[in-house]
Amino acid sequence: MALQCGIVGLPNVGKSTLFNCLSNAKAQAANFPFCTIEPNIGVITVPDERLSTLEKLVKPERVVPTTVEIVDIAGLVKGASKGEGLGNKFLANIRETNAIIHVLRCFDDPNVVHVDGTINPVRDKEIIDTELQLKDLETVDAKLKRVEKQAKTGNDQEAKKAYEVLLNLKSLLEQGKSARSANLSEKDMVYIADCCLLTVKPVLYVCNVDEAAVKAGNSYVDAVKEAVKTENAEVLIITAQMEAEIASLETYEERQMFLADMGLAEPGVNKLIKAAYRILNLQTYFTAGVKEVRAWTIIKGMTAPQAAGVIHTDFEKGFIRAEVIKYNDFITLGSEVACKDAGKMGVEGKEYVVNDGDMMHFRFNV
Repeated sequence: MALQCGIVGLPNVGKSTLFNCLSNAKAQAANFPFCTIEPNIGVITVPDERLSTLEKLVKPERVVPTTVEIVDIAGLVKGASKGEGLGNKFLANIRETNAIIHVLRCFDDPNVVHVDGTINPVRDKEIIDTELQLKDLETVDAKLKRVEKQAKTGNDQEAKKAYEVLLNLKSLLEQGKSARSANLSEKDMVYIADCCLLTVKPVLYVCNVDEAAVKAGNSYVDAVKEAVKTENAEVLIITAQMEAEIASLETYEERQMFLADMGLAEPGVNKLIKAAYRILNLQTYFTAGVKEVRAWTIIKGMTAPQAAGVIHTDFEKGFIRAEVIKYNDFITLGSEVACKDAGKMGVEGKEYVVNDGDMMHFRFNV
């Protein structure tokens, strides 16, 4: 699955520091704007405790986790939609991603400059939103002009429907609302697929706080939550600087001791990666054998043949059936043989929709 989350935000809010914690790619992190010019791409391992449990039971030669791609995009500024601050390039980078991680500065520190001089995450969010909405409005207007004549003068029902969807989006964007707030159906999305709209992408808001606010947040976080409450978007609290300290520790034991001292169960970046996986509408199924236990990434709603195709296209082309064991049954009974003996192995055909955590074995013939 080559789906990507793009990390966006104003300059100097902690995007690159966070990205460095997420991946082995070392994006430069410095105390000045436009530190990141080219987008840095990191292939990030998705933490999944189920893999560790399967490893203990199966004892394979190797374990392969699933991954997600994160793109660190340079900081946007006011006027980006008109090309300010290399805006066209940055907006093009966002357009190529599938979901947005919007980092907001929610901490005070006189030693870290803010491009607008004061700390106000809601204002910062609105600056980014406005630039993305203006660019989308430009895109929607252009397509409206292309379909208007066909919709008004012909008998093309599809053109009429496309025109109706576009008019609705234009109205929302002119009101300062993002395209995702239209809650378009899958069929409606087809009419705007070629627009590659920026504000239709799902978004995760990450509030970058200081250590004192890492558990409960602060007034800045409260303001962000209030501002996005109608967006159906997740808000995550994280301390980028502390995550950098955790990432710099060499051993697992050292990291666990650090987390215990802070009263935390897991690093914030783990929560962030899992959230990124969710907003990309992804889920995991497993294959397990003595050679390898592996997590595979699929889009929610995929059928068994489509899931098989993630392993190899021949698996999908020659799909015969899938033998499926639910993860909890496998853990409870301890092996594939025990599950089969207990009647817990299902034999599924081409219409089966794969569930998160399914243990899969595919039969195929090419």
